[in-house]
Amino acid sequence: MSFTTHMDAAMDQARAAGARGEVPVGAVIVKDGQIIAAAGNETRATNDPTAHAEIVAIRAACVVLGAERLMGCDLYVTLEPCPMCAAAISNARIARLYYGASDPKSGGIAQGPRIFAHAQCHHLPEVYDGIGAHACEALLKAFFAARR
Repeated sequence: MSFTTHMDAAMDQARAAGARGEVPVGAVIVKDGQIIAAAGNETRATNDPTAHAEIVAIRAACVVLGAERLMGCDLYVTLEPCPMCAAAISNARIARLYYGASDPKSGGIAQGPRIFAHAQCHHLPEVYDGIGAHACEALLKAFFAARR
């Protein structure tokens, strides 16, 4: 079986979020090679600080599967998840996490609190970083440069 990345679909979601004025982060959840949920950040549109792309996608995937756990699912996200999203990924039992850009300021996987390294973390997904990192970083940098 060969690896197929779904980061392009996550990037599409990130671009759409940026076009709406949201921080351009996108996420897709894949089950058996098929995208079952896709989302971009929605914090401003919904006035909800928890509406990060990962959380919105997790919620949608749970509805699609009719389950609170996303066993055997992969999550592709354009930016290293924050601590809140990392905890949600663990609680959802995501099998594999693929992310693009690292986030030295707010990341929770390889930066900062490293949520998956805590003894209290009940589920550790496989983590693959740097997938399409340059394109993910460029999108974020362009978004913030336009606002400064």
